[in-house]
Amino acid sequence: MASAPRQFVRAASSDAATAAAKKLLIKHVTIIGGGLMGAGIAQVAAASGHTVVLVDQSDEILKKSTKGIEESLKRVTKKKFADNPEAGAEFVKKTLKNLTTSTDAASVVHSTDLVIEAIVENLSVKNELFKTLDKFAPEHTIFASNTSSLPITKMANATTRQDRFGGLHFFNPVPMMKLVEVIKTPMTSQKTFESLTDFSKAVGKSPVRCKDTPGFIVNRLLVPYMMEAVRLFERGDASKEDIDVAMKLGAGYPMGPFELLDYVGLDTSKYIIDGWHSLEPNNPLFAPSPLLNKLVEEKKLGKKTGEGFYKYK
Repeated sequence: MASAPRQFVRAASSDAATAAAKKLLIKHVTIIGGGLMGAGIAQVAAASGHTVVLVDQSDEILKKSTKGIEESLKRVTKKKFADNPEAGAEFVKKTLKNLTTSTDAASVVHSTDLVIEAIVENLSVKNELFKTLDKFAPEHTIFASNTSSLPITKMANATTRQDRFGGLHFFNPVPMMKLVEVIKTPMTSQKTFESLTDFSKAVGKSPVRCKDTPGFIVNRLLVPYMMEAVRLFERGDASKEDIDVAMKLGAGYPMGPFELLDYVGLDTSKYIIDGWHSLEPNNPLFAPSPLLNKLVEEKKLGKKTGEGFYKYK
């Protein structure tokens, strides 16, 4: 293969260095949504030295979130500081000092570097939130969504900062799971993409990069796999118990697909597959399941309701 001209190599190196120099060092983070995901993201961000504001609709929700974060931190310190309880207590204290709460998102984004949205999986609700915050956040502020299934591009289009908008998909439970999917839309600037990747590393995660495709990487592979297991069962080709055993012992998975569906929540899985089906109605991987629809209609949503594909005491 012919070697590249020296001037081209120098120019490329110079461009890369310039892009790296322009990356935003994220110090102040605002997280919208005090549920399990939002609280988990707040915890790892605060624990890694970021100044964090956690926002939700009521002080009651935020008190519950803060208490959950404190309890989670104490569990972490029992392992991390097993031989030094005093250092563990100091770690908890320092982390909580980095965290404040608010019920007024618009008033706290004026000095933030990054806004992470972790609210209900409803595109119109998310778009309304981003549209409002876009008016109050500084020009440099990056917006990101923690959505697991909705198009990042459609959220970015609700704002005037499409180049400063991306996806940061954390996994539950956030303090334990090492992965973050960093999502780039066609409009996301390389500077923003690199800044989000660096932030993911700074909070102790292993980022993987992906374009804005349905389900990104993990769910794009995982959800069709679970749905195909349901179809296999629907056709009567194998029992759900045997399918679960087969995937655990044959593929080495910690859970079978039906156990995983019950753990995730059948309503969540249905919501995802319905959304993808509306985007690509001719894609057989995204075809709805009559059995899944029936169980959701009967409010048998999995472990959280005591019954899904299996019954739970």
